Amino acid sequence: MRSTAWSGDLPLPDICDLCRESTRTGTAVSGLARDSSFAHPSDPRQDGARPLLACTEAHLVELQRHYGTRPYVDEELWSAKIDRAMRRHPEGLSIEDLCRVTGLSTAQVEAAAAWRLHHLRRTNSPRPPGARGPAE
Repeated sequence: MRSTAWSGDLPLPDICDLCRESTRTGTAVSGLARDSSFAHPSDPRQDGARPLLACTEAHLVELQRHYGTRPYVDEELWSAKIDRAMRRHPEGLSIEDLCRVTGLSTAQVEAAAAWRLHHLRRTNSPRPPGARGPAE
């Protein structure tokens, strides 16, 4: 049986966010979609703008159409910002520090917590925002 380990000599192939097919390096198309469930891992200025990668222009359009049908909910974005902050500070944060780190007000933090509780009860799913894919 041959090893399927990836060789560090070659770049990783691009994978289409819609069909999950790999593309030849450099042939994928990319774009953005407005998505309140997306908090950028390191750059808060990019929050709410989900990067998309597709194998064809048609698949990119389909992905953007999908995300365009989702409502943009401020409280969902705030919840994603809080999740990012808590991953960076697993020891926990006071409300004051959480507000400072996320750039949110106390009222926004409270609204995000209420949204999260309602959302979890409605979906009965503890998955964090941003864990969704186009199929949902």
